[in-house]
Amino acid sequence: MNNRRVVVTGIGVVSPIGIGRHELWKALLEGRSGVARITHFDPDAIGLDVKIAAEVKGFDIANFYPDKRKVGSMLKEMDRVTLFAMAAAKMALEDAQLEIRKASPERVGTFIGTGVGGLITTTADQLKLMEQGPKKIGLRSIIRLMPNAPSGQVAIAHGAKGRAKSDATACASGLDSLFDAYMYIMNNRADVMISGGTEASLNPFAVASFGNMMALSRRNNEPEKASRPFNADRDGFVMGEGAVILILEELEHALRRNAPIVAEIIGGGASCDATHIVAPDEHGDGAARAIREALNDANLSPECIDYINAHGTSTPLNDERETLAIKRVFGDHAYKLAISSTKSMVGHLLGAAGAIGAAATALSLYDQKIHPTINYENPDPKCDLDYVPNLSRFANLEHAMVEALGFGGHNTVLIMRRFVA
Repeated sequence: MNNRRVVVTGIGVVSPIGIGRHELWKALLEGRSGVARITHFDPDAIGLDVKIAAEVKGFDIANFYPDKRKVGSMLKEMDRVTLFAMAAAKMALEDAQLEIRKASPERVGTFIGTGVGGLITTTADQLKLMEQGPKKIGLRSIIRLMPNAPSGQVAIAHGAKGRAKSDATACASGLDSLFDAYMYIMNNRADVMISGGTEASLNPFAVASFGNMMALSRRNNEPEKASRPFNADRDGFVMGEGAVILILEELEHALRRNAPIVAEIIGGGASCDATHIVAPDEHGDGAARAIREALNDANLSPECIDYINAHGTSTPLNDERETLAIKRVFGDHAYKLAISSTKSMVGHLLGAAGAIGAAATALSLYDQKIHPTINYENPDPKCDLDYVPNLSRFANLEHAMVEALGFGGHNTVLIMRRFVA
């Protein structure tokens, strides 16, 4: 019988509301919005209808790697999506007080998901190709844009010689990577996993495409109120960017080195709607199946769950159907659950969305506090659960769940519990 247990020992964050675990958590509990007018480029000059996003502010990779020659090489070889992951991974390892080269590098894996990889490099180099010709395309373009670059570069930087891979399951990518990493440790393939998600796709192409799909909020005059999950007047999600990396570790391995432990992962589940490439199943069936599978994997009844970190995108279909899925599984207990959406503050980090939700869930269990769903002003009759409106709260939390639902019909759920030695 498998008696291995998996714990979270480190968290690294690059987000629109703070860089670092403690900055993120402080901002989440305060209900601080990271949404503002786009500054990476001028949306008016391009003619974009959507002019707002949740950008990472004040990011400089040199703050994490002091060697100027190393930084120069990184800037040449890495897209912003990889730079985010490199910073988050370094912070996570420091938070876990773990130096891989002094451990067993062959037993350390790197699973980092991303929805689209190096999109900024892809679009910029395509434009350069058309305007300046093929000779102007750099030798490093492919290694900058490939979706597995974050996992590969993080593994190289820290000498992690176990398996390295990248999930690309849209908005479920980060949580899929964490679920896979958890299972990898449970199956005794590794003792430590560097895992999470990263995304840096805030460029005109992506904003135009999502905008033309009518997926994005157009609340340009009130950007800080644009992401409003579960509200009756929600009008779309807000694009965000960033990276969140968690260090997952086999419990005995963590205890032997006296590692700090944030929370324990005890189960997960995943499914595919198999109905539509974008719209979630109208009955919430796929998400409900993933939740049930996670509960079975964790050997829990629905009544054991105290808190859900919801996908909660602020789109009309997602919020309604995610609520429906929760009701289908939890029944009357759904009305006793505390539910909140991290996206109300950080926007939608796409491939990193599930990872930042997982970080928030682990910190909730550790701190016994729940961050709010901000901008909750006009309740939707079809979304009638407790979404922890506007203010954080103290809570007695034992078990918590995080959900990620992605384009393609991907549904992933992870269950954590408060760590007790």
